[in-house]
Amino acid sequence: MSADKIILEVRDISLSFGGVQALSNISFDVRRGEIRSIIGPNGAGKSSMLNCINGAYKPQKGEIYFKGELLADVNPHRMASLGVARTFQNLALFKGMSVLDNIMTGRNLRMKSNIFLQALRIGPAEREEVAHREVVEQIIDFLGIQQHRRTPVGQLPYGLQKRVDLGRALAMEPRLLLLDEPMAGMNVEEKQDMCRFVLDVNDEFGTTIVLIEHDMSVVMDISDRVVVLDYGKKIGDGVPDEVRSNPDVINAYLGTEH
Repeated sequence: MSADKIILEVRDISLSFGGVQALSNISFDVRRGEIRSIIGPNGAGKSSMLNCINGAYKPQKGEIYFKGELLADVNPHRMASLGVARTFQNLALFKGMSVLDNIMTGRNLRMKSNIFLQALRIGPAEREEVAHREVVEQIIDFLGIQQHRRTPVGQLPYGLQKRVDLGRALAMEPRLLLLDEPMAGMNVEEKQDMCRFVLDVNDEFGTTIVLIEHDMSVVMDISDRVVVLDYGKKIGDGVPDEVRSNPDVINAYLGTEH
């Protein structure tokens, strides 16, 4: 695999909290344009891995490369400016703000006008806001939540709040999108909708996706490749069929061979 086809490379990442080893010598890569899933039991280190990638955690050992460049001393704001967006397992939306305004917050890094001009909405700031709102309206249409655009997010059902969270991440126009259990807590119909959105984001926008998800039917259906963690160690890596038949994965996570 040539280097230009790799958008993200994780090399020998180790992370610990006191005496707890969250990640131990984890290595994998993510190819441009693919859906790359990370699976494993609760406590396997999946969210910790995403936190390392987006700069929230600084591992004690190892290196992470994004688009061929070593990431050093980065934080979530810096990673966002580089084109990495993330959703969270536990929603971190502004519950009293409307759907539109929540998604607009994803445009902040792309706004050039200073805060004073934005507040007054005059001159270039007004024109800029109009342009950003057009992008947000397109995302709202894409996610099928037009009728809720002015609704406070806290009044929406959980599944729709998850869509808003995805919309806010999409508003950043990321090259790499990190999804932390986007279907957790959803019913079957909501999961099907979210699967479709994830596939469409990947296909229509060309966005590379790293996905954490517990539903194995979802993972095996939509992933190009899957990496498996167990107690902070990598025990499997490959296309879905390879992972599904891996004895270590079966014993540690899947339980029965399919």
